[in-house]
Amino acid sequence: MINRIVNSNISNTFIYKVLSVALVFLIASCNPDETQTVTHFKNMVLAEEFNYKGAPNPAIWNYDIGQGENGWGNNELQYYTDRAENVLVEGGVLKIVVHKEDYEGASYTSGRILTKGLFEQQFGRIEARIKLPWGQGLWPAFWLLGSNIDEVGWPFCGEIDIMENRGQEPTLINGTIHGPGYSGANAVTKAYELENDRFDTGFHIFGIEWGSNYINYYVDDVLYNQITPDDLDGESWVFNNQPFFIILNVAVGGNYVGAVGENTVFPQTMEVDYLRVYE
Repeated sequence: MINRIVNSNISNTFIYKVLSVALVFLIASCNPDETQTVTHFKNMVLAEEFNYKGAPNPAIWNYDIGQGENGWGNNELQYYTDRAENVLVEGGVLKIVVHKEDYEGASYTSGRILTKGLFEQQFGRIEARIKLPWGQGLWPAFWLLGSNIDEVGWPFCGEIDIMENRGQEPTLINGTIHGPGYSGANAVTKAYELENDRFDTGFHIFGIEWGSNYINYYVDDVLYNQITPDDLDGESWVFNNQPFFIILNVAVGGNYVGAVGENTVFPQTMEVDYLRVYE
């Protein structure tokens, strides 16, 4: 009996140690980076669920129209319109549709909607559930610009790209910031690759949690990057000083994605299930 009790105690002690080690390993393995600050914003201040039909809610959304200067500064090829052919809410989603068509001197049309002057936010969690289009030369994006852009210009206003994608890379997206001294090809960026899946075959949640001196990047609640002033090599951090507005668009061609591929099929659609903002 004594031996059985002793053996039982040894066995229990061994199991306890094994479980303890496993628990420590599990906790450690769930922490993506011990240097990252993780916060959670839970007070919802905007819920655009797209549960209506027609044009996007004018209380929230404006349009950018036209080809912009030098193709919106990127040699893009599309003409943005406010037509229902390019921007429409139906079936519970926002659809931004890219057509290959001759229109106002351009060979493609698409949509770009923004909350400038209607909804602007400093800090918080900003997320959207999106299904991307696919094809060489497509450039879908979900991003923010500083509300002071008309006074200070770009990139001094700051730009936060929550998600941008090269259509020819259906498993990859990038999260990026642009500012003075770190813009365009010198932006601070990190890619996230979806394993065993594609961003154009289903919806995924793209989000940031943004606070003073940090921006955390998420895909489907996976924290994959944190950007702080320490990543700027002494350049100015311009993300603490003003609210930003939100932009959803699909560009065609341009410096980031290159030429449209011969096999790219049109029309292509970016679908947005919801956009939510928390503080």
